[in-house]
Amino acid sequence: MTFKSLMVQGTTSDAGKSTLVAALCRVLYRRGVHVAPFKPQNMALNSAVTVDGGEIGRAQAVQAFACGLEPHTDMNPVLLKPNTDTGCQVIIHGKVVGNLEATGYHAYKPTAMRAVLASWQRLRSQHECVVVEGAGSPAEINLRDNDIANMGFAEAVDCPVLLIADIDRGGVFAHIVGTMALLSESERQRVVGFVINRFRGDIALLQPGLDWLEQETGKPVLGVIPYLHGMHIEAEDAVPTTPSPSYLQPNSPPEMGRELPRLRIVVPVLPHISNHTDFDALRLHPQVDFHFVKTNDAILPADLIILPGSKNVRGDLAYLRTHGWEQALTRHLRYGGKVLGICGGFQMLGRLIHDPYAIEGEAGSSAGLGWLDMETTLEQTKQLKQVTAQLAFAEAAVTGYEIHMGVSVGDALHKPALYVTNELASRPEGAVSADNLVAGTYLHGLFDHAQSCAAWLQWAGLHTQQTFDYEKFRNDELDRLADCVEQHLNWDKLAEYI
Repeated sequence: MTFKSLMVQGTTSDAGKSTLVAALCRVLYRRGVHVAPFKPQNMALNSAVTVDGGEIGRAQAVQAFACGLEPHTDMNPVLLKPNTDTGCQVIIHGKVVGNLEATGYHAYKPTAMRAVLASWQRLRSQHECVVVEGAGSPAEINLRDNDIANMGFAEAVDCPVLLIADIDRGGVFAHIVGTMALLSESERQRVVGFVINRFRGDIALLQPGLDWLEQETGKPVLGVIPYLHGMHIEAEDAVPTTPSPSYLQPNSPPEMGRELPRLRIVVPVLPHISNHTDFDALRLHPQVDFHFVKTNDAILPADLIILPGSKNVRGDLAYLRTHGWEQALTRHLRYGGKVLGICGGFQMLGRLIHDPYAIEGEAGSSAGLGWLDMETTLEQTKQLKQVTAQLAFAEAAVTGYEIHMGVSVGDALHKPALYVTNELASRPEGAVSADNLVAGTYLHGLFDHAQSCAAWLQWAGLHTQQTFDYEKFRNDELDRLADCVEQHLNWDKLAEYI
């Protein structure tokens, strides 16, 4: 069979590129096509550990799941994880190669492009079709030189491009026409059509605009995707700004969560928060009143406060202190509330955090919150592990991943939160305080599995629970998304490319 590929680029960030790629992947997978996702370059703090022991963007892991595949580093060969406003950790083929400022990375792009093309060739040899996701917008004039993320890649491998724009933001026709105007002639020729995303209303009222767009650009509109209310797919990077309780989702019974006890959970949005998809299962749980709270907003009373992962732990801890969170957490614990730290948040719970090699900023040490008797040193080698574990305080298993630079030591670790079971010898992991009010772990994915989620919610005080299977819910949402895209795209025209 002839290999086919299609690249989805967007007129803006968050136009729907990741979502459309996931949908296309699921549609093709259901049709029996051996398909894989690919994103040449991703900048995101949500990541996942792959089957080959590397690290890629979380969105590509979701897209792999949509294809029925295990995530692999070739699906996202270049990952950039910002740790300051002007610099980032550079990850090539799943492994850290160093920290670079923006100008330094620009000079590094030719090397990164070689890694991108090597991964592309491997995927081409293993799959019938590859659906590619661009990054940001192809019309960023200042980023055109040595581009590896959008048209620079598409031109290098001769890949057709589908341009998606979000009508819910407004100005959709200007976005599309303006983007096309800023492309070179060969790039404009590469665009095979447009998709308009998140449309609400009567399509007949939009039709005159679609007709004008096709006449103005000479390109077809290959689909108008309706706004999917309550749609859940794991975010590439942006922290969700609105609550999405599962009892408002179309797949959930309307009575769910109305008579049962509820638990309030608060997570501070750190400046360098990472892997906030850890909390999707909690946001969607029918008995959880979940809140992301910006650090300069009022701190809500809660049953459980979770300190999330961070790409700059010492900097984010200082930021929390500046905004009064240390006093609020102390008061929360004094009244019997629970605190859980995950990854960087776990490190914050200890006595000291050392960064002797300037991994995340200036070299030095910072005092932690001091609620767990341990200290952490940031090492030069990142720990990347897929983990199967058993909770230490409940009969519940969990599968997740570790992804951190820090190594923690101290007496607190003698009372672990979990036991890792998929290594040569079972090992303790994380910690629970003697008073059972504070816990921490390096393990991401604690709440994705029903048993583990129920056990942690019980630990936090929710003793009467309704089962919520987040893994099934996530899969059902991918199918709902694929059903919608299959209905509203022109598959006769798309068949030439995928």
